[in-house]
Amino acid sequence: MSYEAIALLMFSTMMLMLLTGQRVFGAIGFIAAGAAVLLWGNGGSEMPFNAAFQLMNWYPLLTLPLFVYMGYVLAESGIANDLYDMLHVWSGGLKGGLAIGTVVLMVIVSAMNGLSVAGLAIGATIALPEMLRRGYDKMMVTGVIQAGSSLGILVPPSVVLILYGMIARQPVTQLWLAGVLPGLMMAGFFILYIAVRCRLDPSLAPPLPAAERDIPLRQKLGLLRAGILPLLIFFSMTGLFVAGFTSLVESAAYGAAAATVAAAVKRRLTIKVLEETVRKTLAISCMFLWIIMAALCFGAVFDGLGAGRALRGLFLDEWHLSPWTVLIMMQLSFIILGMFLDDTAMLVIVAPLYVPLAIALDFDPIWYGVLYTITCQIAYITPPFGYNLFLMRAMAPPEISLGDIYRSIVPFVGIMGLTLVILMLFPEIALWLPSWYAGR
Repeated sequence: MSYEAIALLMFSTMMLMLLTGQRVFGAIGFIAAGAAVLLWGNGGSEMPFNAAFQLMNWYPLLTLPLFVYMGYVLAESGIANDLYDMLHVWSGGLKGGLAIGTVVLMVIVSAMNGLSVAGLAIGATIALPEMLRRGYDKMMVTGVIQAGSSLGILVPPSVVLILYGMIARQPVTQLWLAGVLPGLMMAGFFILYIAVRCRLDPSLAPPLPAAERDIPLRQKLGLLRAGILPLLIFFSMTGLFVAGFTSLVESAAYGAAAATVAAAVKRRLTIKVLEETVRKTLAISCMFLWIIMAALCFGAVFDGLGAGRALRGLFLDEWHLSPWTVLIMMQLSFIILGMFLDDTAMLVIVAPLYVPLAIALDFDPIWYGVLYTITCQIAYITPPFGYNLFLMRAMAPPEISLGDIYRSIVPFVGIMGLTLVILMLFPEIALWLPSWYAGR
């Protein structure tokens, strides 16, 4: 059997196992380890162990549990809720003000956690009932929360970009910086869309009644002070890192410690909060560790088979496709895969093939990582099996049907697609900040 046929057999077997409901790391790791032993005998059994040691020697991986812990402390202690209370009062007088404030909230929560799940949970449990009670259109608010929560995998500290950096062997710092401007640009597009649509049709998002906005200035300032606390934690953490006073891991440790101290000062650091925070942090961190280890092993076997070189030869030498045509094909395949798989499974499956191919086509791997992440965002909210769609259905009230959820994301998918096209045409938007940081 040729090496190309072996690579195809590995890929198809892995897809079959994933479709049967096997855990991602189990399916990928089993196929990789089994193929290594069958191809190279007893020596091949060392590949999974080498992948594990390579993972444990990757120092920046320490940021993963620290950032996840920081986000869950702020969420479980209710400090993140204070942000919404602040935005609720200060922006509620605008047409669509609560929806705009929710997008801002999602950006902030993303910057504290790095996961889309946390933003979606906060949005669905806090913002969604409040906006429905205020008479907001149900399709608009569900779309806003789903799209806004997806920013968590683009705005640093993105856990998905940590995973991409490990598999693609790219610096996480550069990837995070590359995601800043595209993430803010996409959030700005969301806000612009909400503002324009609510101005054209004010019934979609009526402003907060004056009686609820006209609270004493002292109470407003109290809400502002409570809401600013998590912002101070984030900006001081990133400021120390950008100024060069701390390393990436040290900044993550500072953020985790500051969040813990803030919860303690507010007298919200209860045993229950700590238990939930540690349990969720451990679950998320262990899941990603297993997935990365399986991905490294799978990628090593694929490299050994020469699958990446075969793919480059097929596209460039036999089909004579242009580099941009190949890039567009790769992005479309991401979106299609994302309709059926989560972002981690998708990355593990195609990264060993696509990242070397992108580099061979002279595309910047940092920029390509941002493109991949945006396609993950699109896949998160794209039917039939978008990850956020079913999370929203599980947390939404009964009056919001799955059909409502599907229809609500259409304009936001269009905005994400527009952002993707803009970044493909103007890579400098993603690469300027990493270049500035590297050359300062």
